[in-house]
Amino acid sequence: MQQFIDPLTLARVKDMPLVARTVAQGVLHGQHASQRRGAGIEFSQYRVYEPGDDLAKLDWKLFARSDRYFVREAERESNINVWLVIDASASMAQISAASAAQGGWNKFDYARYLLATIGFLAQQQGDAVGLLGLSTAAPSYFPAMAGEKHWQALMLALARMRSGGRFPAPAMVQAQLGRMRHHGLVIVVSDFYQQDNEVVDFASQLTGPNTDVVGITLGCEDETTFPYTGTLRFEDRETGQQVLVSGDEARATYLENRGEFQQQLSVQLQRLQIQQVLTDIEQPLDQVLHAFLRARQQVN
Repeated sequence: MQQFIDPLTLARVKDMPLVARTVAQGVLHGQHASQRRGAGIEFSQYRVYEPGDDLAKLDWKLFARSDRYFVREAERESNINVWLVIDASASMAQISAASAAQGGWNKFDYARYLLATIGFLAQQQGDAVGLLGLSTAAPSYFPAMAGEKHWQALMLALARMRSGGRFPAPAMVQAQLGRMRHHGLVIVVSDFYQQDNEVVDFASQLTGPNTDVVGITLGCEDETTFPYTGTLRFEDRETGQQVLVSGDEARATYLENRGEFQQQLSVQLQRLQIQQVLTDIEQPLDQVLHAFLRARQQVN
């Protein structure tokens, strides 16, 4: 799959709506026809304009690039709520050393821009979009509504959001959970690091016959490869607990434990019928969005 904008390039662009539109339009122009009818973020292909087509469906930006008229076809009319849920706990500030040296994104920033793009896709097809930022430090809630003006306000709320604290227990967000248990789609973006299974417990309370839940699990290169050598002191961002280790001696054990963690998480989400998209923040956003859209097409 062709990569058109990588995270390091996007990190230099601070305008969140601009990044979201740029990435989304690139994805849409390469998207194939949907294989099913369903709820939320379901796009089909572009086709050449034919006399009698609704002029409102013409893509003028695509016309500017190709000098041809194209119409974006939709599988169905959308009338659902799409909830963008971001883990805003302190662990989401993790960034790989290579990305940090080049001014790249940490997990939290990557998650914000990814959700901004998904939000743009949703509002383009008429879905109502809501936002929930989850942390004990500064929880954030934005109601689900439709329209360009609402999306712009949601982007402002997302841009102002900061990470810190821990992921809250589900009991702390019961009011928000009640508003989200309706016909819709919930996208939870998190590294799924948890002390008492709180992230999975939160997601489990949203599953049901009228709600689809997708868990986008973020990692970074340093976590997946453990490139550290020599004597190191690691600190848990959320508890402050520190441990002194030898990087060379700890690597094999760490990678084995991480593999078990990922396997157990995948089993948990599968049992709850929560679709999982695994990615590292070094991957281009368009690749992650293609994986997300493929997952949406596989919903029964």
